[in-house]
Amino acid sequence: MLTAMFLAALILITVHSQETEETITYTQCTDGYEWDPVRQRCKDIDECEIVPDACKGGMKCVNHYGGYLCLPRTAQIIVNEREEAAAAESTSGRNNVIRRTPADPHRAPPNPTHQIQCAAGYEQSDHNVCQDIDECATGAHNCRADQMCVNLRGSFSCQCPPGYQKRGDQCVDIDECTLPPYCHHRCVNTPGSYYCQCNAGFQLASNNHTCVDINECDANNPCAQQCYNILGSFICQCNPGFELSSDRINCEDTDECRTSSYICQYQCVNEPGKFSCVCPEGYQVVGGRTCQDINECETTNECREDEICWNYHGGFRCYPRNPCQEPYVLTSENRCVCPVSNAICRELPYSVVYKYMSIRSDRTVPSDIFQIQATTIYPNTINTFRIKSGNENGEFYLRQTSAVSAMLVLVKSLSGPREHIVDLEMLTVNSLNYRTSSVLRLTIIVGPYAF
Repeated sequence: MLTAMFLAALILITVHSQETEETITYTQCTDGYEWDPVRQRCKDIDECEIVPDACKGGMKCVNHYGGYLCLPRTAQIIVNEREEAAAAESTSGRNNVIRRTPADPHRAPPNPTHQIQCAAGYEQSDHNVCQDIDECATGAHNCRADQMCVNLRGSFSCQCPPGYQKRGDQCVDIDECTLPPYCHHRCVNTPGSYYCQCNAGFQLASNNHTCVDINECDANNPCAQQCYNILGSFICQCNPGFELSSDRINCEDTDECRTSSYICQYQCVNEPGKFSCVCPEGYQVVGGRTCQDINECETTNECREDEICWNYHGGFRCYPRNPCQEPYVLTSENRCVCPVSNAICRELPYSVVYKYMSIRSDRTVPSDIFQIQATTIYPNTINTFRIKSGNENGEFYLRQTSAVSAMLVLVKSLSGPREHIVDLEMLTVNSLNYRTSSVLRLTIIVGPYAF
């Protein structure tokens, strides 16, 4: 925008006196200029320096003699020094010389103060020059209460405070939040201003516009155990053996024993952040979860010298080294024979062999558990096998597998701890009506557990 350029006008005032004749010429400058008492001429006013916000819309202010220019910021300015000097000379004005006629040197010169005339907006100073009236300071303005008075040379201007704009005669708030984004996240308009807010998990940077992530894990770790920062938030995690509570911050112990009934072979014991497996008496923990039988016959054999130690699942038993009862005599380890010379033996089995075995409780059925086999084979004989005693409840079945062997089968599940004594008999006959028998006395110890 180009403002008008004004030419300075010269006002000549002649003052006469009765005693002395004198001519005094005073110079008054037009708009855009002011009197320079030192150089005795009018000088240009730099409106770009004194007029607040002289150019709008991003234009730049360029001072010019008698006015100023508002040009785009990309405009190039070429100054013609001769034309500028000529303009300065033509607009500055010239003072006329004061001519005085001789007078009485003892008489004081007249006071010309009452004879100076100033333009509107100016007043006579103590030095008999016209000076600007500051209407804003004297209160001689008509600006509204919501406006600011800005003094100008010879006048004043009513402007709106920062953050407001004129609409008619009134100043209305500028909603900065409707303009191009000032704020990174949220803008809050206030009377005459605005401020920025950030979403949860962010905070304003030092420029009060940009939002930066808050590292909650460093600032004030809210997590009970492990904290991981993410953009705008954080995540809590727990150490092994713990799980997040419903508030997603605190950690609660994980009861591993409750999650699965198979985590331990026998019993699970929950502990803070972990668990442990225990085994019953007679067993030891293997691999952290499995129970293994302790062979007490190797570790703590408490049997007497005339006894043998027999280990079973979960314990041990002491049996006599000589299990033979009259009229049987011990011929080899665990083998008792009834002498033929003894008449009583004619009605009894020729031999009794003592055997021991252990099985786990609640074993799956049917299950082959023990094989009986003839130790001596006679020609032209027939062997038959049967359960002679100890099968009153029908837990066992003896299946012949060959002419000289049979298999004892468990057909009903047994629960321990329990001891079964089963007599398995092998009957041998030939074509000459020779008949003899032998018994295998099997002691079956059922452990207290299924492992």
